[in-house]
Amino acid sequence: MQLRDFQTLVDRLAKEVPPSYLEGVVAVEVSPKTVPHPIRAGVYTLGECIPVETGGETVSSRVVLYHGSFQALAGERPGLDWRDEAWETLLHELRHHLEWRAHAADLDAYDWAAEQNFQRADGESFDPLFHLSGERVDEGVYRVDDDIFWDVVARRSPPELEIPWHGRRYRLPVPAEEPPLFLDLGGLEPEPAGEVIVVVRRKPGLADLFRRPRAPASHHVVARRVG
Repeated sequence: MQLRDFQTLVDRLAKEVPPSYLEGVVAVEVSPKTVPHPIRAGVYTLGECIPVETGGETVSSRVVLYHGSFQALAGERPGLDWRDEAWETLLHELRHHLEWRAHAADLDAYDWAAEQNFQRADGESFDPLFHLSGERVDEGVYRVDDDIFWDVVARRSPPELEIPWHGRRYRLPVPAEEPPLFLDLGGLEPEPAGEVIVVVRRKPGLADLFRRPRAPASHHVVARRVG
């Protein structure tokens, strides 16, 4: 299904949703992005509910469905019913919106993590543990906006690390520096929607209560596929 036809389908499905479910939803959108799951092969993020800062007391969200992910899934699953899959995805993301409205305080941590991630991308100082306040997508894996963060706890930086990505394994060198380290990965297939960052950090101790965490330098590392 082409992007324009998918947009028409999603617009039509959104009109079938009871108005009470859409309260606080500022937009139901279609994005051309393909968002592969960071670990599981053949799995893609089909949609997302994204909090929106409106300045009011109520929780507002954008619901986004990813056309590229639907196309990738259709390529691996012949006979995919686009309408049923889009309807199920739309309702799933609207449930997220309703849950956020019921637990609005949970969004404060995510908003803070998103702000810290912007500061990181802009080369400003940031809290090196901000990713832990993002969305947990798997054991030790977090998502903040389009960026994926692997959380690795170690006493000292290992010479190399091996991580999974979409059903494959990649090996990456680690700079001989003291943690925390932020390793920005390249060479992953399929290509991620945003950045993939491996965060190497020490396990927090008592001394950390009295020590201000430093913002680590970012290292671009090309990961090599090994499996």
